[in-house]
Amino acid sequence: MTGDRRAALVTGAARGIGAATVRALCAEGYAVLALDGCAGDGPDRGPGVGYRLASREDLDALADEHPGQVLARVADVRDRDALEAAAAEAVEQFGRLDAAVAAAAVICGGRPLWETPQEELRTLWEVDVLGVWNTAAAVVPHMLRGTDPGGCRFVAVASAAGSRGLFRLAGYGAAKHAVIGLVRGLAADLVNTGVTAVAVSPGSTRTEMLTATAALYGLDGVEDFAASQLDGRLIEPAEVADLIAFCCSAHGRLANGAVMSAEGGFRG
Repeated sequence: MTGDRRAALVTGAARGIGAATVRALCAEGYAVLALDGCAGDGPDRGPGVGYRLASREDLDALADEHPGQVLARVADVRDRDALEAAAAEAVEQFGRLDAAVAAAAVICGGRPLWETPQEELRTLWEVDVLGVWNTAAAVVPHMLRGTDPGGCRFVAVASAAGSRGLFRLAGYGAAKHAVIGLVRGLAADLVNTGVTAVAVSPGSTRTEMLTATAALYGLDGVEDFAASQLDGRLIEPAEVADLIAFCCSAHGRLANGAVMSAEGGFRG
């Protein structure tokens, strides 16, 4: 699978925005190492996560869509050693690593801040924030050794919740706000290296996480969230993935340190 094609590593890759990103990058000719914790409905989801996460079957099905182009690997973003091993494997298999997308995340909530259990905050911190930190720490050293004149890209998936307060999601908002701060700090650390860091901030996107959010609010379904978008419809994962793929490209250089809105006019 080695060669001259650009290569990427994507976390949270088995479904949702992560899976859509793998598809978008493959369409651009990338080789992709697709990572997911594949916790399903098991205990590894973490306290407070009340919905089924992706499974190994989901991840393998994605890889089967792109034979010879996608390597599927199970790794928990909370495990720094596992991410470092995955990044090293990507370089070994592809001969390079040009982009990494930190899309792995979970949502917890449904209570006001003062009633939110600490274990839920710990889950959000470990998966949504430290997961991005661990991914960056694992991939950036390889990117700094890259030779592509177009440069290398690190992209983290944030959220509209990271820049505004959302009802009974204070913990999730705090985590996504931290992701934005992390990316901006990383971009500053990478000055004059040819490697850039960007956050992409989606609004209400049709994913399993949005279905879980509807359940937290006691709503009948995700379509109720369409009213929070200016154009009255939900965002599709592929739309967010297209922006992420742009940020991964050579053309994404000028977005360095930015929070790129994929919010679709989100009004909260």
